[in-house]
Amino acid sequence: MKLLVVEDERDLNLIIVKKLRAEGYSVDFCFDGESALDYLAAVEYDGVVLDVLLPKINGFQVLKEIRDRNIQVPVLFLTACTDTDDIVSGLDAGADDYVTKPFSFHELLARIRVMIRKRVETRENVYQCGDLILNYNDRTVKRAGKDIDLSAREFAILFYMIRNQNIVLTREQIENNIWNMDYEGSSNIIDVYIRYLRKKVDDGFETKMIQTIRGAGYMLKWEDKNKVQS
Repeated sequence: MKLLVVEDERDLNLIIVKKLRAEGYSVDFCFDGESALDYLAAVEYDGVVLDVLLPKINGFQVLKEIRDRNIQVPVLFLTACTDTDDIVSGLDAGADDYVTKPFSFHELLARIRVMIRKRVETRENVYQCGDLILNYNDRTVKRAGKDIDLSAREFAILFYMIRNQNIVLTREQIENNIWNMDYEGSSNIIDVYIRYLRKKVDDGFETKMIQTIRGAGYMLKWEDKNKVQS
């Protein structure tokens, strides 16, 4: 799961990021509202931890802007405001939850888990493309009823691809949605993992689901051979 943390108190921001990464999340972070909009335009996140009192553009304005763009990522407000009207205004504007400062990290982590779970549960947490089925709840993958054993990184990439099936994904899109934006790894890391996935997902099956789109990237696609022939 990939999160964005937007908090202008740098020490607090980095502490939150460190704790979230320790919990297994992939996390990007920034310190002002304008940067938050840039990140949200470039990457598909599973959740945003958003401070209200931010430089340049405040959290309420960031939320309004992304909702106007139809970006429906779950948003949890971090706020020093304890006024009920302010909190209600934030929720009415499209926030999913809020945590007031000072806060317990245990509470923050719990609320993030609930926020993400609610989003995933709206899609039943089970994804299917042809005879390939991915269950996010128990981290299982099956093709034609056969269990496929994936590493955590392979699972994350396949999860991103199946959520965006039939859409061409560039290497940069896949990398940005699996690793942190500040990741500096091998330039062919995506190609390497795609090879791993092909061996596990496609080898032994007539229909090859992981397709290379020359000059563009990769796509997960199911083509019903029987339907094509008829």
